Amino acid sequence: MKASKQQKQNQLQQRGCKALCCSCRFSVSSSEEAESSASDRFPSVSSLAHAMVQERLDQMIRERMEASHVERRRQQSSEGTKFVVMVAMEKSSYDPRLDFRESMMEMITANRLQDAKDLRSLLNYYISMNSNQYHSLILEVFHEVCTNLFLSCKCH
Repeated sequence: MKASKQQKQNQLQQRGCKALCCSCRFSVSSSEEAESSASDRFPSVSSLAHAMVQERLDQMIRERMEASHVERRRQQSSEGTKFVVMVAMEKSSYDPRLDFRESMMEMITANRLQDAKDLRSLLNYYISMNSNQYHSLILEVFHEVCTNLFLSCKCH
């Protein structure tokens, strides 16, 4: 009995070896018929091939998910970071309202400021850099500028 069992195992190993070593091609099919006939002849090779294909698919999915995650983080970090360079200059003016308006319009358009957080930072900058006597004027002009820039675009 042991001899016949040993012979069958040797025959299966030789067939499996021929399928992998010779010019014959071994393919994994998704149809049930091909799968059952392959697994009858080469049970270990079929399950091994299936496991390899599954592992490769899992790896490809992981790589794609990691790449998209990295891309999302890169976009979020570049979108969330704005560097605005502001230089304060002392200026004597005959029309401070007009000067503030021009300066604010230039800062908002040149730096493409649209987020409330960025606009608030700009307003705080103007308030902090100017004396108390101009604070109410700065608030009025800032409100006018934002209304003209942002509300006029949405009404048309």
